[in-house]
Amino acid sequence: MTGINPKGDLIARLTALGLGTPTFDATSEGPPHELTFHATVTVAGRVLGEGEGRNKREAERAAAEAALAALDAGRGTPQSGEPSGAWPIYAPVLAEALEVALELADEGAGVDDVRREAARLYRDLLADLGHGPGEG
Repeated sequence: MTGINPKGDLIARLTALGLGTPTFDATSEGPPHELTFHATVTVAGRVLGEGEGRNKREAERAAAEAALAALDAGRGTPQSGEPSGAWPIYAPVLAEALEVALELADEGAGVDDVRREAARLYRDLLADLGHGPGEG
């Protein structure tokens, strides 16, 4: 179940995960008195969710809800070699993992390298605590 502001929730979740800012694209079709809007939400060129509605706002909300559901189901951004599944999100712990990954990163490390290391640290910590995918 999503909150009152799924677009805001999605932006916050992606920011906490270090995945960037989502882009919403909406199109409409049909006669002017019966338009249907279709929205797509993408991050780093990857489609996370799609939705339809009677106006742009409804379509974007539906797309954000679909993207949040995909992230919860572990379909949002798994990298090759990374375990998939819905890992619980504890924002303060994730922020600390990112902080540690930044401190440990080589000078030439890119954002993706730091993000992957933060995700690894976060997953390892949660696994050690018995909070793996689908658990909480």
